[in-house]
Amino acid sequence: MTSVLIRRPLSAPWLSFALRRSWRFLVSLWVLVTASFLMIHLIPGDPVRAALGTTAPVELVEARRQALGLDAPLWQQYAGFLRGCLTGDFGASMVSNLPVAQVIGERLPETVKLALPAFVLVLVVAVPLGVLMSVLTRGGRRRGGELVFTSASVFVAAIPEFLLAVGLVYMFAVYLPWLPVAGREDLSSYVLPVLSLAIAPAAVMARIVRVEMLSVLGEDYIRTARAKRLPDRLVYARHALPNALTATLTLAGLMLTAMVAGTVLVENVFAWPGLGSTIVQSILQKDYPMVQGVVLVYGIGVLLVNLLVDVLLAVLDPRSTIRES
Repeated sequence: MTSVLIRRPLSAPWLSFALRRSWRFLVSLWVLVTASFLMIHLIPGDPVRAALGTTAPVELVEARRQALGLDAPLWQQYAGFLRGCLTGDFGASMVSNLPVAQVIGERLPETVKLALPAFVLVLVVAVPLGVLMSVLTRGGRRRGGELVFTSASVFVAAIPEFLLAVGLVYMFAVYLPWLPVAGREDLSSYVLPVLSLAIAPAAVMARIVRVEMLSVLGEDYIRTARAKRLPDRLVYARHALPNALTATLTLAGLMLTAMVAGTVLVENVFAWPGLGSTIVQSILQKDYPMVQGVVLVYGIGVLLVNLLVDVLLAVLDPRSTIRES
C-alpha cells in the first residue's frame, strides 16, 4: 500500500502534465528573450544615435555602439544576449551607465511592495464578499441587493487604475489632506497606491466568486451535506468554498500579473520608485538596454505566476491532469 501511494504522484498523467507545462514554460521563455533581443534591432534608425541625440559626436556614438556590442554580427549579439540573460548581466544603461541588473535589483522590491499587499487585499475583501453575496442571493432571493452588487462591481471594475489613482489623490490627499500626495515616506504612503491597484480587481473577483459559489451550491453533494444536517458554516467552508476557489485561482493568477503590470501607471501617478516608473522613464529617454531588462523581468514574472497557478490547480484538482492527458 505504501509503495502504491508513493508512486501515484509520479503516474503517467502527472508526468505528462509536468513535462507539458515545463516545455510550454521553456518555449514561452525563449520567445520572450528573443522578442526582447529583437526589440532594439527592429527600431527604425540607429538606437544609439536616437538615445544620445542628433548632436552627439560620431566618436561617442561609435564608442557606445562598441560598448553595447552592436557592432558585432547579429548572431554574436544574440549569443551574447542569451549568455547575459543566463548570468544576470543585462548590460549597462545608456543614460546612467549603471548596470541594468543593479537598477532592477533596487527598483523591483519597491514594485513588489505595492503589488503583493494589493493582491492580498483583493483576496481578503473579494472572497468573503463574494461568498456572502452568493449566500444572501441564492435561489433568487434579495433581487435588489443582487442588482446593486452587480451594478456597483461592474462600474468599479471598469475604472482604469490611473484614473482611480487620480481620484483617490484628489479626495484623500488634496480635498481631505489625510494622506500624502506622492512619494514614499511612511506606511501612510502605501494606502493610496495599494487601493488604486486593488479596488477594481477586488470588484471583478467578488463577482466571479459569487458566480462560482452559486454554481457549487446547486450541486448534489451540497444537497447531501445539507441532508446530513451539517451546520451551514461547515457546508460553506468545507464543501462549497474549496470547490469554488479552484476556478477562482486561475483568475487570481491572471489578476496578480495584471496588477504587477498596472503598477506602471500607478507608480507614475504617485512618483513611486519602482520598475513601473523606471520603464516609463527609460522609454522616454530611449534607454533601450534598461527597457529590455525591465520587459524581461515583467515577462518572466508573468510566466512564473502562470506556471505556479497551473501547478496549484493540478494539486487542488488532480482530475485536471487526467483530463488533459
